[in-house]
Amino acid sequence: MDGVHDLGGMHGFGPVEREENEPPFHGRWEAVVVAIEAAMLAAGCYNIDEFRHGIERMDPAHYLGSSYFEHWLDGIARVLMEKGVVDAADLDARTRLFQERPDAPLGAPPAGTGPAAGAGRRALTSFRTPVAPPRFAIGSAVTTRTMHPAGHTRLPRYARGKRGVIEAHRGFHVFPDTSAHGLGDQPQHVYSVRFEAHDLWGEAAEPNQRIYIDLWESYLLAA
Repeated sequence: MDGVHDLGGMHGFGPVEREENEPPFHGRWEAVVVAIEAAMLAAGCYNIDEFRHGIERMDPAHYLGSSYFEHWLDGIARVLMEKGVVDAADLDARTRLFQERPDAPLGAPPAGTGPAAGAGRRALTSFRTPVAPPRFAIGSAVTTRTMHPAGHTRLPRYARGKRGVIEAHRGFHVFPDTSAHGLGDQPQHVYSVRFEAHDLWGEAAEPNQRIYIDLWESYLLAA
């Protein structure tokens, strides 16, 4: 998705600050968010692409001013409310409770909350059985499409309209651009595409560097 949510990032935000010996979580609540995400995914309340697109619809200022797991929590809440798993009024009430009483016991969830009617477990793999042979062979030169989707995509903006080479075939996978929007799996072949760093970033690229990106077949054109 274009904008600050683009999976490839944007210029102008300075270097990534690396924390030495960084722990997996900086607070217990972060581990809880990961557990919620995994449980809801396993229960079939959403798929991984819907979860990612939920994050991408955060207010840009909120997105830039919040932490990684805050992004997760915001996206999870948005998707679960949209699907009727969580009631917005109940969530607001619980949020106010803990804002006013941070030490309040968690207790049981409000009555009526839980997986939406008809929700069931979904396969947690994106692999699907191929219905057509791969269009591109290993070693083929390709060019990525120039596209500006309003919704979810796994083609980062910095790699659009760029020339690369097929390095490997990754299998036949669910297409995120449709899966994120309730349009079905519509699976495609996925390839590891090799790009020369200077072809992506010009003179700003480090010398002798290559980038490998896994891309769906419809993102690619024969060069």
